[in-house]
Amino acid sequence: MTSPRVSRVQRLNDAAVRPDGDYVLYWMIANRRASSNFALEYAVHRARQLDKPLVVLEALRVGYEWASDRIHRFVIDGMVDNQRAFRGKSVLYVPYVEQSEGDGKGLLEAWAANSCAVVTDDFPCFFLPRMVRSAARSLGSLGISLEQVDANGMVPMRAAGQAFPTAYLFRRWLQKNLPAYFDALPQRDPLAADDLPLLASIPQDIAARWPITDVSAVDVGALPIDHSVPVATMRGGSDAGREQLREFVAAKLDRYADERNQPRQDVTTGLSAYLHFGHISAHEVFAAVTQTEGWDVSRISRKSNGARAGWWGMSDNAEALLDQLITWRELGYLKCVFDDQYDQYESLPVWALRTLTEHADDPRTHVYSLEEFEESRTHDPLWNAAQTQLRTEGRMHNYLRMLWGKKILEWSESPPLALETMIHLNNRYALDGRNPNSYSGIFWVLGRFDRAWGPERAVYGKIRYMSSENTARKVRVKEYMQRYAQDGLV
Repeated sequence: MTSPRVSRVQRLNDAAVRPDGDYVLYWMIANRRASSNFALEYAVHRARQLDKPLVVLEALRVGYEWASDRIHRFVIDGMVDNQRAFRGKSVLYVPYVEQSEGDGKGLLEAWAANSCAVVTDDFPCFFLPRMVRSAARSLGSLGISLEQVDANGMVPMRAAGQAFPTAYLFRRWLQKNLPAYFDALPQRDPLAADDLPLLASIPQDIAARWPITDVSAVDVGALPIDHSVPVATMRGGSDAGREQLREFVAAKLDRYADERNQPRQDVTTGLSAYLHFGHISAHEVFAAVTQTEGWDVSRISRKSNGARAGWWGMSDNAEALLDQLITWRELGYLKCVFDDQYDQYESLPVWALRTLTEHADDPRTHVYSLEEFEESRTHDPLWNAAQTQLRTEGRMHNYLRMLWGKKILEWSESPPLALETMIHLNNRYALDGRNPNSYSGIFWVLGRFDRAWGPERAVYGKIRYMSSENTARKVRVKEYMQRYAQDGLV
């Protein structure tokens, strides 16, 4: 078997490493953390091989779709933490926040020009794959090597060689193959040895055109981004992410299996945004859970039957959490890796497309515009509360997110329009939007990773049905609705 670490590295152009360069450049774009990061670890390895300094470039542009105060602030919080984490280490950390669209053009090429090689993150979603492919061509034409490193999950994304149509089938594959990766966790601190030479000075032409940003002083309100989406109360960054993890393990893990679907208890991990922005790694979460359980690999079942529980040899709570963290999370990443159309309506299963087409012209009891959805102006108090939480806090309780999507399908003029609405609302407001997991949740509403259900219903056809009335009977929502009431609509 290929080494688990090596199998995470992918060469993106044919340029060779240049031993006579001044440094190795790590272009940090997705794994925005200084620890438990395979990409940083690989960049350190490259620098040690060549006995060269390491430069970490973390840039934030303003021109990406859905750029807002909320998203920018969360990312910049992480840059502040990284600046502190790299201080005193044998590395030059270069944070850069673009002030006007286009200001950062040429920044990567300028830093890469004097490098031995460039290492970057492998992330399969949003605009990042296109950006990295473009960079690979550009740097390749200059004779500069670009490699990307997958630090997303417990298993390298391309190890399975395919996407899976259901969690059950992927779980069976994991139960056969996952144990090989338990001993290949990333180093907690790749720079602990403190043995790299330091770059004497920043090239003058770069310092003049793209000075290092004082990230602790950035005013997102002065940037040309969407100011109508306010900063969330939840702080970004690795420090906040690890504190959230500690609180979850200490106070919520032992109730997770039974209560995670209850909005009132709110025992979900609260980690999805930190995982999305790479402020914390799935490996850190895995290590925290297994340490709490006092677990070792000898407790694993030898059966690979796809069962959700009983394989790990842990408590029900820990197994439920790991099924979400590994099975469901990495299932979505595989879909993005192996299907370029992962965000397109046509990527739905054949049975789902067929039943939605058959019921596309069914009468709708209510039809709402994007603006009405966005502003929580529907007839349904529970749906309005969920959308209000999303719009104001940048998050939504996991169980209610499923209902939220089902009702958008029911109250839209067509399934493709429903999909467009879900993607826009989620990507604009959710801190964990623009992620393989969020696309999994949205497309699950329309049948991805699911099966046909009966009885066949108007609008839904054979798509799984949910209603606010049934949800209110299954989970306690009164306090949730009171908390997110708005303008008398709840």
